[in-house]
Amino acid sequence: MTTVYFDCFAGASGDMILGALVDDGLSLDGLRAELAKLPVSGYRIDAATDKRGPLTGTKLTVVLTGDADYDHHRSLADITGLLQASTLPPSVVESATRVFTRLAAAEAQVHGVDIQQVHFHEVGAVDAIVDVTGSVLGLQLLGIDRVTCSGLPGGSGFVKSAHGLLPLPAPATVALMAQASAPMRSVPATEKPLGELVTPTAAAILTTLAEFRQPAGAITKVAYGIGQRDHPELPNALRLWLCEEEAPASGDPTGAVQLLETNIDDMNPELYGYVAEQLFVAGALDVWYTPIQMKKGRPGVLLSVLCRPSTANQMAALLLRETSTLGVRTRTLARWEAERETVKFESSLGPAAVKVKRLGGAVVHLAPEYDVCRELAQHHSLPLQAVYRTVSDEAWQRLGP
Repeated sequence: MTTVYFDCFAGASGDMILGALVDDGLSLDGLRAELAKLPVSGYRIDAATDKRGPLTGTKLTVVLTGDADYDHHRSLADITGLLQASTLPPSVVESATRVFTRLAAAEAQVHGVDIQQVHFHEVGAVDAIVDVTGSVLGLQLLGIDRVTCSGLPGGSGFVKSAHGLLPLPAPATVALMAQASAPMRSVPATEKPLGELVTPTAAAILTTLAEFRQPAGAITKVAYGIGQRDHPELPNALRLWLCEEEAPASGDPTGAVQLLETNIDDMNPELYGYVAEQLFVAGALDVWYTPIQMKKGRPGVLLSVLCRPSTANQMAALLLRETSTLGVRTRTLARWEAERETVKFESSLGPAAVKVKRLGGAVVHLAPEYDVCRELAQHHSLPLQAVYRTVSDEAWQRLGP
């Protein structure tokens, strides 16, 4: 399993991510050809070998030309429309859309507006669209199976934006890190202010596509993406490690999942079932409740939701809308899954179905579907346990070793 690790010792930006991928072996001509499938014009991509301090790598720059299709006020709908109008692979469109959606959600949170009212200003410009889409493309073209990342450093000082001076890290960057529970990384003290180390674009790319952990595997290559600024004390570069990880025999890695939690002690118990139903409809992987003791000795409930990172914002909004909670905690977890499927077959009692668990293609466990077994039990006037045994035994005869 090929894993890439972004070592953000001096921060990260969209062009540094792309530069590191090119330095790793991504064909610049291949990248240009794929990006040409986007209905965006008026730019070119330059790349050259450069140095920051003692480090040598690739400095990539998106240069706007005279006929640039440049708009400081693109909305999320505008950008997703450009992606969907392209002839890029669906997986690239989906991943790039998730990156921009996460960024829009962070901007909406910072400015206190609806996500559809967000206008990206600098982030809606051509260079950011190229950085995001190019990063997704580059990972795919290099055959990367998994993306991991170090903690993200903060930076210091202020940065100019379309909204005026903003403290560093930029508010959107901090919001993105908080959404993904991304760890902070310390940087050495310097005499000259470091300025912005992680841009919102880079934060959106990394918090959407990467797991925040160091891979366990052999390092096969090291590459560097060189930043635009040249700090006299800290080399402005992003280090990339290419690693080979072994997937354990117990299952397959499926990437990060998001855990949302909230404590509730003042809600009508009749509402919990409805909330769970709505969460599952919205795409939750699992929902569960745990009895807890809260302030002043009051009994309460810990409501936990497991979901894909791309749906975390939707889940949090649903919890805030449908429950009495005032806040939702979230963190990113790694998850390993066995292969699974639902198999329908004709049993001696009638149409039946079982959930099948496989490891390495071999069936190791199966479980009869409750709703189907209940119908068979009622139809034949049999105990439900007897139906379970019959369906399970006959399923094993068909599917087992």
